[in-house]
Amino acid sequence: MDDATSGPGQPAPDLPDPDDWVAALQSGIDAKAREYYGPEAFRRWKELPAMGRIPNAHGVGRVTGACGDTIEISLVLDAETIAAGAFFSDGCGASQVCASVALELALGKSVDEAYDVTGTDVLSVLKVFPQGEKHCAHLAAKALNEALNDAMRRPRP
Repeated sequence: MDDATSGPGQPAPDLPDPDDWVAALQSGIDAKAREYYGPEAFRRWKELPAMGRIPNAHGVGRVTGACGDTIEISLVLDAETIAAGAFFSDGCGASQVCASVALELALGKSVDEAYDVTGTDVLSVLKVFPQGEKHCAHLAAKALNEALNDAMRRPRP
């Protein structure tokens, strides 16, 4: 039997550790994503605070873009202030990040102030964002506005 071949009773050839291979692959993917989306969007994508839905929210806005991504934003009001919120998106990381930023910009603001949050505001927080993904910021702002509209239509105790 050739020394390079393993068989019964022979040591296995040196193979890369699967965990090391996966870690190297993930590192390469992360580097490409950071380069494409920019450092701030990448950081937020890895954390994605407030992703989910709020049962019995005071307002829910759900919009679907031409790209097919859907963003949903749920809001809880305390009087006329955005006290809490959550977002959900079935779309790409860009949609998720933009929804997160739009919600962050609205939290703690009055309803009137939150209506002023635009896609441009979302993009200014992210600083660097791919041209082909910028529509996600405007979609997120539209979902926020829909949630605000819904909250204003619903009776509250």
